[in-house]
Amino acid sequence: MRIYSLASGSKGNCFIIKFPNTCLMIDCGTTQKYLKTAMASLQFHKQDIDALLITHDHSDHVAQLKMFKDLPIYSPLPFKDLDLQMIEPSEAFLIKDIIIYPLALSHDASITLGYIFDDGTQRCAYITDTGYVPEKYYPLLKDLDYIIIESNHDVQMLMESARPLHVKRRILGASGHLCNEDCADVLSRIIGPKTKGIMLAHISHEANDHALALATNINYLQSCGIDTQAIQIKTCEQFAIVELGG
Repeated sequence: MRIYSLASGSKGNCFIIKFPNTCLMIDCGTTQKYLKTAMASLQFHKQDIDALLITHDHSDHVAQLKMFKDLPIYSPLPFKDLDLQMIEPSEAFLIKDIIIYPLALSHDASITLGYIFDDGTQRCAYITDTGYVPEKYYPLLKDLDYIIIESNHDVQMLMESARPLHVKRRILGASGHLCNEDCADVLSRIIGPKTKGIMLAHISHEANDHALALATNINYLQSCGIDTQAIQIKTCEQFAIVELGG
């Protein structure tokens, strides 16, 4: 399994997960020009992608839907003039040889999903855009091989930022985003012996810092007795490709 973060953040989000026999894209935010350039640099073509999965309808996740309209698109909600495969939270489905389990998350969108992917030998989760991770999912998330999870903001930096108060409250709320500490707490509960790699995603450019997000997560995990040296932990960039996996 190889994971590619093409774009991650408030200006656009797009990931590609390449399994031995299947290639999946998650979301298609950012600009068409950037996506074309990023995919070309990885030598990916649209016809190489078996399906596009949508998490929710915010523009930073779906801005380029029409660019991929010829692909099978799996979505929890409809989009005008697009033929979609509709999916429901907690109802597993299959794309080629990959079992996919959608998780209902808590975000200020009509519906927001995270995903667990299982190719029979390795498992990976994608969890961003949520104010918290429901504890009922922890058994499903335990001991994943790879974890993509948002470490969106540092609370102090957010409060000191120039953002309006109502935006700060939205981000901090149960339907907002995970802060660095909350991300680390979730990770401490689901990391297991099989866990090989973690991608910290959707990092705010105004209310966080990559080094801070990384340090906060690593320090917290180490305080829980987790050997972070045995796990590859990377931060995802807004306009740069980050790779993880083998």
